[in-house]
Amino acid sequence: MPHAEVLPLVAPRLTAVLFGLSGCLVDFGARTRERRDLCTTHAELTPGALDSLHSLQRQQIPCAWVDELPPSLSHSLALALPEWVKPSKQIETNNPWPAPHACWEALMSLNVDRLEGCVLVSGEPRLLQSGLNAGLWTIGLASCGSLCGLAPPEWQALTAQQREIKRGKATVQLFGLGVHSVIDHLGDLDTCLADINQRRLKGEKP
Repeated sequence: MPHAEVLPLVAPRLTAVLFGLSGCLVDFGARTRERRDLCTTHAELTPGALDSLHSLQRQQIPCAWVDELPPSLSHSLALALPEWVKPSKQIETNNPWPAPHACWEALMSLNVDRLEGCVLVSGEPRLLQSGLNAGLWTIGLASCGSLCGLAPPEWQALTAQQREIKRGKATVQLFGLGVHSVIDHLGDLDTCLADINQRRLKGEKP
């Protein structure tokens, strides 16, 4: 009797991806949080941000950004982003990070009907904790978030060893929060999302 053909298992497509704004998609080093003044360099896209967004668009995976900066500041920073990347609604201050409400609200704005397969990417520990509290997969960014806290020229001025030390300390702190993965910046996101899908395929839950 012939054996039935065993088809390879394919992980389901991700449901949605949420991004932090400052220190993730734009504002390398999350300097706007400290200085609260806006300059051209703050609004620049971080390495790999645009490619990551276009990759999600091609896969028809909805995405949105989340931030707690004043709306005038956050929307100015977001001008560098493609128009189809949706902003989340501003959350009332009685539910600030790390409460999960900001993540849930962002998913509702995308008309997402389930948490399964939803991912949050950020370099901000408090937002990542919000994502964990909301039941999302979480990816921490080591070099471009607030834990390293350096503007691009300052980061580039460091020696390779100095960058590795700062990156390593940030990675330890992020994993200490309980995040599921840590990458350097968004240039590594596609590979990381593929890894999360494989973990989902094996039955792992966030």
